[in-house]
Order: sequence, then structure tokens, then C-alpha cells
Amino acid sequence: MADIGVGVGVGPYEELTFDAEGDVDGGTRDAVARIDATDLVVFAHGWNSDRSTATRLFDRFFAPFPELVGPAVRLGYVGVVWPSIRFSDEPIPDFDDPGALAEPGYGAALDPATRRALGAFWPGRGAELDRVAELLEERPESESALIEFGALVRELAGVDAVDAVGAGGGSGLGVGVPAMFAEDALSVFRAFAEALASAGGPAGDPGFAAGAALRALWGGAKEVLRQATYYEMKKRAGVVGERGLGPVLTELAGRRPGLRIHLIGHSFGGRVVSFALRAVPDGARYVKSLTLLQGAFSHYAFADRLPHDKGRGGALRGLQRRVDGPVVACHSPYDTSLKLFYPLASRMARDSAGLFGFDERWGAIGHDGVQAVAGAPRLDLAEVLRAGLPGSGCVSVDAGSVVRRGGAPSGAHSDVCHEELARVVVAAGRMGR
Repeated sequence: MADIGVGVGVGPYEELTFDAEGDVDGGTRDAVARIDATDLVVFAHGWNSDRSTATRLFDRFFAPFPELVGPAVRLGYVGVVWPSIRFSDEPIPDFDDPGALAEPGYGAALDPATRRALGAFWPGRGAELDRVAELLEERPESESALIEFGALVRELAGVDAVDAVGAGGGSGLGVGVPAMFAEDALSVFRAFAEALASAGGPAGDPGFAAGAALRALWGGAKEVLRQATYYEMKKRAGVVGERGLGPVLTELAGRRPGLRIHLIGHSFGGRVVSFALRAVPDGARYVKSLTLLQGAFSHYAFADRLPHDKGRGGALRGLQRRVDGPVVACHSPYDTSLKLFYPLASRMARDSAGLFGFDERWGAIGHDGVQAVAGAPRLDLAEVLRAGLPGSGCVSVDAGSVVRRGGAPSGAHSDVCHEELARVVVAAGRMGR
């Protein structure tokens, strides 16, 4: 039996590491293959994580499992580590000082740890990032400074401002150019500042205020910087899942017939484990459950037909049938990251008309569960803990009774380390006592 992993209090535990292109570290793949287990729980962390945060997440979430599973189950644990970025001034419940959750920590200034993380994310762009940090620190009440900041973010994101405006023809966007980079910078910053105010930021903090004053827009400007990393992370999560994790699990299942695999993903990690299903062969039965914790992708992902476009399906249409068990989407109304910022960012990526509006087409699966999938039940957490889950298909579980703590701007998005949610995974995988 493998040893308990460093920093993780359960075992056997190994980490499975991927690069941004989905290439797996061979040593970690081989270590996972050596785990002696009947059931393997495989957990992919989310977007706002560094290596340390991911390890703490795995440790906290896995801790209840040994006492929850039946005697015939020999559990093995895998933490999927993929390149993401941590905005360290956003407090995470259970990981940061509890007092930080009540403090207006997410102001306009860029803290040193986040500046270093952005430097690793955008290597060779130190001068631009230093100027971004300087502007966020000073927050000048100046249109020209805000416009300069918007231009710097476009440069960091690899969007040419002239092409973005020219391609839009004055009323739209060129293919693939997010509206947030092509629209008037002040209007975009104001949209995000208003979303920050709705997320519960203190009214007196200039980083959150949604009034007309220019200084009030810097909180929205910083959120645009954060969202610029969102686009790369969204693409990367799908690549890691489809080209990395999925093929590794398929190879492992071929070498270990009878091994039962249970997938778990938080935030964009939910996208990682869900897109891994694209690499699962039709008719394969080794993926026994998939549990999404505040999944940061479309609530229509599994739909055969989109309500607003009957000729198209979701990105994962029908792939729930590659799971020999349920696909469980845990969601919470207290997740302001998915309630406010995900739809705003998604809309800005696709549609410059009606930039400030919200409608259901942009909703996240971690906000209101699975949508437009026939026969997909909607349950609350207490009901699941009492009566269990369906044996197959998509199911939505309102986890707001426990996923409810967190500061602005993300709310309860990262409040997922609860024994109740571990029990959901055990129920989904039919591993209980």
C-alpha cells in the first residue's frame, strides 16, 4: 500500500500532475497506477488555486472518507494538479483566517502574492504588470488612466485593440474576441463594479462602490484583470480533461479491470473531470460516478438541445451516459462567483449587444444545477443524505445549506469542504456502509 501523501492525511494518496497542454507527468501517472484499491476517488481542484491550496483542499475534503465507506471498499485517493492561478487576496473558507471573511480584503490594490502569480501566468510581461499594479495602488480619478489600464489588460490577454474594435464594425465583435476587450473600457469596468457591489462588497470601499465617480471603477477594473485569466483557465481546464485526464484514466482502466473510478471536480476542476468523459469509450463502465462541486461551466452542458438554439446541444451532450452511475451537480445560491461573474464574463465572451443584461443562456451549473436535460431530478442536500441518489443520469443537488460562507467577490464558491458533500460522493459511488 502506498504511503499517505505529503500534506494529505488519508492514504493511499498520489497526485496526478498535468501541464497546460494536458501532458501528464509520467512519474505521477505510474504512482497512481500502483495504488492498491477497489475504488479510486479522483479530485480536480479549481481555477483559483496554487499547489499549496490544492493540497489543502484535497486533505480537507478527503478527511471524512475512511469513516464513510463500507468494509468491502478499499479506497485510493488521487489529487489532479493542473496549472491554475491563485488570487490570494480572496479568502477561502477553512483555509484563511476566519476574520478575513468579514474584511473588505478584495479591494482594488494588487497584493504581492497575486502579482507574483500573474508574473508566472504571463511570463516576460513584468513591465506591464508593474504598471497594472501601480495603477491599482494609486487608483487615479482619471479616464485616461482607466483607459490605459484597459489597454494593458488587452495586451496581457493577447488581444490587439485595433483588431478588436475593427473586427466589431462598431456594433459587434470579431470572431473569438470577448466583448470585455472590445467595448468601451469605462463601461466594462462599471459593469463589473456594479456586479461587485451586488456581491456584497462594503459600500464605502472604492474597490466596490458602484457610483458614477471614476475612482469607484477601479474595483471593476481589477475584476476585469482577473477575468482575463478566466478565459485561459476555461480553455486549459477542457484541454487537461479531454487530452490529459481522460486518456490516463482509460489506460489505467485497461490495466486494472474492475477498478471503480469516482470523479470529483471543484469550479473549473468540474470542467476538467467532465471533459475527461470525452475520452471514455462508449460502453465503458469504469467511471462509476461524477460529482461537481460548484462547477464553473454551462448548466446546459449535458443538454441534447439548447433551449435558445434547438439545432445545437451542450458541449457535453449525452456524455452522462458514459458514467455508470449518477452525474451529480451540487449548487448553491450563495456562490456569487457563479451567480454574478460567471454569466457576466460568459456573456461578454459571446455577445456585445445588451452587455449588462443577464439571461438563462449564460448560467453556470454550480449556480442552479443541470438544465434542459429531461428527467433530471432536483433534490436538496438533506433529502440526498436521507434517501440517497438515483442510480444513473444527471441530478442536481441544492447544497446551499452547507455551501454558504465566503467573502466578496466569490461568496461561497470555495466553501466545499464539508462532510455532507463527502457523503454525497460516497452515495453517488454506492460506496457507503
